[in-house]
Amino acid sequence: MKRGEGEETQEPPSSIRTDSQAEWDTPETIDAVQSALAERHEVFPIDAGADAYAVLQKTRPDIVFNIAEGTSGPCREGYIPSILEHLRIPYSASDPLTLNICLDKARTKEILAYYGLPTSRFRVIREDNFSFNSLHYPLMVKPLYEGSSIGIRNDSLVKNRQEMRERVMWLLKDYDEPALVEEFLPGREFTVAIIGNNGEARALPIVEILFDSLPEGVNPIYSYEAKWIWDQSANPLKIFECPARLSDALQSDIETACLRAYSILRCRDWCRIDVRLDAAGRPHILELNPLPGILPRPEDNSCFPKAARAAGMSYNQLINAVMDVACKRYGLV
Repeated sequence: MKRGEGEETQEPPSSIRTDSQAEWDTPETIDAVQSALAERHEVFPIDAGADAYAVLQKTRPDIVFNIAEGTSGPCREGYIPSILEHLRIPYSASDPLTLNICLDKARTKEILAYYGLPTSRFRVIREDNFSFNSLHYPLMVKPLYEGSSIGIRNDSLVKNRQEMRERVMWLLKDYDEPALVEEFLPGREFTVAIIGNNGEARALPIVEILFDSLPEGVNPIYSYEAKWIWDQSANPLKIFECPARLSDALQSDIETACLRAYSILRCRDWCRIDVRLDAAGRPHILELNPLPGILPRPEDNSCFPKAARAAGMSYNQLINAVMDVACKRYGLV
């Protein structure tokens, strides 16, 4: 290639919430991705927080390995891919439409429900003068447009109307975005890493979240505290099991649901899909993450690399496998 894959990075502006930075890749991750790609490609890093349009227009890489999360708004993940579409530069991962829809948890659930995929019942609250009584407690209260457990705290699982109103009002005020209120699913929780396109998309070994590893007395949810505070690389929790211990039937049900969701939302190249079982043990789709987290060290407990390792792939092999399926999609050698 005359020029390598552009790897997008960004520096956090000081005016936004600290926890919003949880979505962004660390310098260690950026270096690890660049090192992996450099095994087979000439790599030219591009900062998504700078004048990315001008740099991309000037350099015109053969293909971009896109990991840019964006900085603000419900369409932030589609910003760099929109530029790439306009400049007709190939890139990895999903297009702007899919990225933006998947970041909107309610739109994702509406589409999944239309196609008959199970997802818990929900309401979206945009203003503080809300009223509804059609959902059954307990409920989960989440920000509508966030990932990486941002805005999901231990007390986001609410058991009555007063607790629900308090969490909703907190999100509306502190996050300045709508709240998603959904019925809580009491069963086991999993995350499924998928690589590939069309009929070649495949699920890697399923990861289960083990809530009994959390501090005593906390709620069985993968909250911000569980992901970023209680689980530290210096002292990692034994919070994941991969491959998950599943019956053949349940594994098939989970993989089938995730591959259908992947196809329905028109995901490309890779995605991580979160699943939780209801009281009857039936899988429900929680959300899709078409720009999955990829922390490189095993002690960081990053699920997509963990699933890849269980499949016999090193970190570098994982990154290059994603680039390979993107190149194949564009007909690039």
